[in-house]
Amino acid sequence: MTLPGTMLDFIATRDHRLMRRMHRWRPRRWFRLWMIYATRGGDGWLWYGLGALVLIFGGLARFAAVTAAGTACGTGAILFLILKKLTGRKRPNALEPHCWATLLPPDQFSFPSGHTISAFAFAISVGGFYPLLLGALLFCAFSVATSRIVLGMHFLSDAVVGALVGAGLGYASFLIFA
Repeated sequence: MTLPGTMLDFIATRDHRLMRRMHRWRPRRWFRLWMIYATRGGDGWLWYGLGALVLIFGGLARFAAVTAAGTACGTGAILFLILKKLTGRKRPNALEPHCWATLLPPDQFSFPSGHTISAFAFAISVGGFYPLLLGALLFCAFSVATSRIVLGMHFLSDAVVGALVGAGLGYASFLIFA
């Protein structure tokens, strides 16, 4: 077996082990609600709402910030659609039922997490223009990424790669439009 094959097997084994733990875990109600609201926010409405607030209250940098975020998120959407079709990795909730989450995924493929790409692309690009908001934006992005794992929509590696891709796109977009 080749080194990349061995590494992918190592990652997949740990992904499946964590998936089984998440699918059997029954967290407190407040945590379940947080995860559901985080994943629903990551559907797009949170980013649109925050983008509108930036346009209204963002001062001189508002148009550059929203353009950077839109560019990063749009590029991320194209990338994750291509990668999902290329990899064809099944979602965790398609492999094993979840004990309490009943949300339906937006598509059948898992890798990478599009919600996480968008969350980090938005957080990093807008946070670059408004450093005081970066902590709150990253909290939202981490909440979205965590929710995708806890709710059985993605494996840990899907969210990690999504965060890296999204952060890279967000930072690049910030540098271009700053």
